[in-house]
Amino acid sequence: MTALLALEDGRVFHGESFGAEGTATGEVCFNTSMSGYQEILTDPSYRGQIVAMTYPEIGNYGVNSIDVESDKPQVRGFVIEELSPVVSNWRSDSDLAGYLKKHGIQGIQGIDTRALTRHLRTRGSMRACITTETTDPSKAVDMARKASYDGVDFVKEVTSTEKHQWDKDGHLSRQWIIRPGSETDVDADEKGNVFTELPPTTHTLAALDFGIKKNILRSLRQNGFDVTVLPATTTAEDILALGTDGIFLSNGPGDPEALDYARETVRVLIGKKPIFGICLGHQILALALGGSTFKLKFGHRGGNQPVKDLRTGKTAITSQNHGYAVDPASLPPDVEVTHVNLNDGTVAGLRHSKHRAFSVQYHPEACPGPHDADYFFAEFAKEVAASKQTA
Repeated sequence: MTALLALEDGRVFHGESFGAEGTATGEVCFNTSMSGYQEILTDPSYRGQIVAMTYPEIGNYGVNSIDVESDKPQVRGFVIEELSPVVSNWRSDSDLAGYLKKHGIQGIQGIDTRALTRHLRTRGSMRACITTETTDPSKAVDMARKASYDGVDFVKEVTSTEKHQWDKDGHLSRQWIIRPGSETDVDADEKGNVFTELPPTTHTLAALDFGIKKNILRSLRQNGFDVTVLPATTTAEDILALGTDGIFLSNGPGDPEALDYARETVRVLIGKKPIFGICLGHQILALALGGSTFKLKFGHRGGNQPVKDLRTGKTAITSQNHGYAVDPASLPPDVEVTHVNLNDGTVAGLRHSKHRAFSVQYHPEACPGPHDADYFFAEFAKEVAASKQTA
């Protein structure tokens, strides 16, 4: 079936529908990852967005029930150049088209994603529409212009509805590995997936869920944290009443300036417990410390973003997914910028000079992406242990 991708500035792309039929609107953005489309589709940080993949062929290894970042796709729509006609992977449970159709997500293929990406890099991210319900480009453009994104609180659409303990039984956080031959300290499921054993828990943690990825929760548990997940609107008083050893601020979608309640909650928490924030959590921490944020022209989305640690001079290749950044000029003197994005110099990490509070703009847990920065979870565990010793 014919489908249109229309941008609010009047640019229209003609393609072929896959997944669900209908109309989807949202902010269109591009991701430069070569794999990991399943994790991207299910990442709550993409709530309200239509995602275009720059890699030309997508769908060749299907979709499985383990490598997901939430229980369903979170994107508004999905744009690719070519849908693989063959699914070939022993872990696959379904094909990509069927997965999107099941969850009511509109996809469009046959798009020149190179041209789309160049257009967005030049003009900036903008509202868009995928539709099979009209072949009139002007009507599709009008639907794109009516979409809402900036200033919308998407966090309340993806946050947990109630407090709960993550992975009480220790099955969801086990690390998937290639079968190690004769080694015996592994566990396997009925399909043949092999996992390593988890270490014992050593610290308790309250995780504010702004749209938390499952692999962040897995990474925290793999580093000894017993995690209690809390709705984004949980008050500082209720968080402190839990008596946990540390506090985590998760990733999530949309404009951080729209989250006044989160900023005020974190402002009260600073100095009370060790705090670690990732992505949106990084931006919220910066706002709570007195800083401000701004929207990037086309965002950072992909697994190839170089970041420099200003304290050591080392560079890491990181996975990123965000459309906003912290203004370094707005940060108070007691907040140190620890990391910068080497592509554009934006703030990629910060730390308070007096309190145990730090954050990064990128994703140490990756999925998809490199593992250069996964040491941050162990670093946070050390911070929490040090805090408990001085308490």
